[in-house]
Amino acid sequence: MHDTALPLTSSSPTPARDRDERYARRNWREKLPVLEGRGLILRELEPGDAATLLPLLGTPDVARFLSPPPQSLERFASFIEATLNERRAGRYAGFAIVPHDTGRPVGLVQIRQLDPSFGTAEWGVALGAEWWGRGLFVEAGQLLLDFAFSQLGTFRVEARVAARNARGNRAVEKLGAVAEGLLRGSLVVADGSRHDQVLWSWLKEDWRRALAAQAEASSWVH
Repeated sequence: MHDTALPLTSSSPTPARDRDERYARRNWREKLPVLEGRGLILRELEPGDAATLLPLLGTPDVARFLSPPPQSLERFASFIEATLNERRAGRYAGFAIVPHDTGRPVGLVQIRQLDPSFGTAEWGVALGAEWWGRGLFVEAGQLLLDFAFSQLGTFRVEARVAARNARGNRAVEKLGAVAEGLLRGSLVVADGSRHDQVLWSWLKEDWRRALAAQAEASSWVH
C-alpha cells in the first residue's frame, strides 16, 4: 500500500482516527502484529514453520481443495521468505494459525491485495485436516477480516472456495460472506485437474454491522 503524504497546511486538523489508521497501515509493513483470539493466535509466518506446516498441508485431504502447495522443505521455506518480502512491499500478509493448547502452527491464513491500494483483497486459508471441525477456521477468519478492515484499509475481501468443499463453504457463510457466483474450472489442484470455485465476498460496512450485532447480542447475554 502506498502512503499518502499529509498536506503541509490544512484548514482543519487531521482526525485522530485517520492518523491512527495511517500509522497502523504503515506499521504492519514493518512487522505483522500478533492477533489474539479465544482459542488461538495468528502470528507472522516464520522460516522455521516450514518443517511443521509441510506435512500438515501436503496431505491429500488438504491438497485436494488448494492450489498445489510447496512440495519440499526447501520450497516451503522459500515460499515463507517470499511472503516476508511481499509484506515489506505492502502487498501481502501471511499468518500462522497457532492454537493456544499446542503452541505450534497447524495452518496458515493469508491475504493479498488485488489492487495497489489494498482496497480489494483476497484471502486464503489452509488448515491441517486433524484440526478441522474445532472452530479454528472461523476464529482465524474473524481475526483476519478484522485486521484487513481495521488495519489494511481494505473495503472488500474476496474468498474463492472449491465448490465441492462443503465444510469450507459453510465456514465462510458462517462468517457472513455473500456468495456472488460460480467460477467454472478456476481451481487447478495437484493432479492437474480443474474444479469450480464459489466466489464469496465481505464488505467493510457489512463487517461493521456484524460486529455491532455480535456486541449487542453479547450484552443481552451478560
